[in-house]
Amino acid sequence: MRTTNSKQPIGIFDSGIGGLTVANAINKILPNEQLIYFGDTAHFPYGDKSPDSIKYYSIRIAKFLIDNNCKAIVIACNTASSQAYETVKDFVADKAIVFNVIDPVVEKVTASGAGSIGVIGTKGTIKSNVYATKINQVNQNIKVASLATPLLAPMIEEGLFNNKISKSIINSYLSKAKLKNIDSLILACTHYPLIKQEIEEFYKKNVNILDSAEIVAQHVKKNLAEKKMLNQGKNLNHHFYVSDFTDSFEQSTRFFFKNKIHLEEVSIWK
Repeated sequence: MRTTNSKQPIGIFDSGIGGLTVANAINKILPNEQLIYFGDTAHFPYGDKSPDSIKYYSIRIAKFLIDNNCKAIVIACNTASSQAYETVKDFVADKAIVFNVIDPVVEKVTASGAGSIGVIGTKGTIKSNVYATKINQVNQNIKVASLATPLLAPMIEEGLFNNKISKSIINSYLSKAKLKNIDSLILACTHYPLIKQEIEEFYKKNVNILDSAEIVAQHVKKNLAEKKMLNQGKNLNHHFYVSDFTDSFEQSTRFFFKNKIHLEEVSIWK
C-alpha cells in the first residue's frame, strides 16, 4: 500500500473543459488543496466513444495522476464516471481515493423529495441509463426521464453559450415531450453548469436544477475530512495538463482560475 498524506494534490480529469466546473467548485470549497487537472482534449467528446475506449483513456489518465502523487482522483466526467469508474477504482486500488460525479448527485436527488426527474447528458451517459438505475434502486417511485443532448458539450467547448445560438439549441432540447412535467433536472455533464442560467431561464425557476459541480465538491470535502486527508496548510500551486493544446481551453482555465496559470500539453498514450 502506498502511503498517502494530506498534503498531496487532488487529481481531476475530464474529456475537456467541463471538469473545470468541478475543479473550480473544489477550489472554492477546499482552498488549501493543490489541484492537478487533466483535460483529454485529444479525445473530446467522450460521449460518442466506445466503453472500451473510455476505460482505456481513463486508466491512462489515472496512472498519470497517480504518478503525480495524487491522494484522490475525481472523475469529473459523467460518461467516464458511468462507464469507467469501477475500472479506475480497480486499477488505482489503494493508491488513491477515487470519486465519480454520479453517486453524490443520486444521493442528493433521492433525498430531495423529487417525484419526476429529468436527466440531460451525452449519448454515452444517457445510453448507460446509470442515473435512472441508481435512482430507482433507492426509490422505485421516482420517475426518471433521460434525454441525450449531444450538441451541448461541443457548443460549450467552443465557448458558444449565453447567446442566441445556445438559447436556441437549449430551448429545442428542453422543449422535448420527454422532459414535460419534471420537477427536477440533473445536469448530467460537467460542461452544463456553464449554461445553468440559461436552463433556469427556460424553466422560469419552476424546476430544481441540480448542478453536479458543487454537490461533488461537498462530497469530496466530506470524505477527505472523514479520512483526515484535508490539507491544513496553503498549497495553491495548481497544475493544468491537456492531451492536445487549444486556445479555448487555456481561456476557459483562466476564466475559472483568475491567477496566471501554466497550461502544459503532455502525451500519456505511449
